Amino acid sequence: MLGFEQENLGHRPKKKTSRNKVMSSIVEARVLMQDAWPTHRFGKLDNIFYHAVRFISPRVEKEFTPRRARSIWEGTARRIDSDEMDALRAAIIEEAHREQQELRARLAALDKKVAAFAARSAGRPVAGSGE
Repeated sequence: MLGFEQENLGHRPKKKTSRNKVMSSIVEARVLMQDAWPTHRFGKLDNIFYHAVRFISPRVEKEFTPRRARSIWEGTARRIDSDEMDALRAAIIEEAHREQQELRARLAALDKKVAAFAARSAGRPVAGSGE
């Protein structure tokens, strides 16, 4: 019978430790990059890499190429420099500001629609109220 059997663990099974697992810098950079340049906004990956290079290049000492952006996006980069990580964190902040402005504009447009609808419906008599 297949399954978990307590006897097969031996006399001293390995203990499960509750060590806090820390995200590696490569994984963190990949997550930051994918959050800063979402695919639903930029469409294809070539656009994402183009905008990432334009944003990150002035903020790092080394040359930042589309190939480097792709390796960070895919999580295949061997290392992440501190200035690249700082630029990615700045990109997250920029994306948050852009998204906030977009949402505020959308909410203002919705408020105008609701106010216009309320103004139109306030002038109409309710059916059966004049009887």
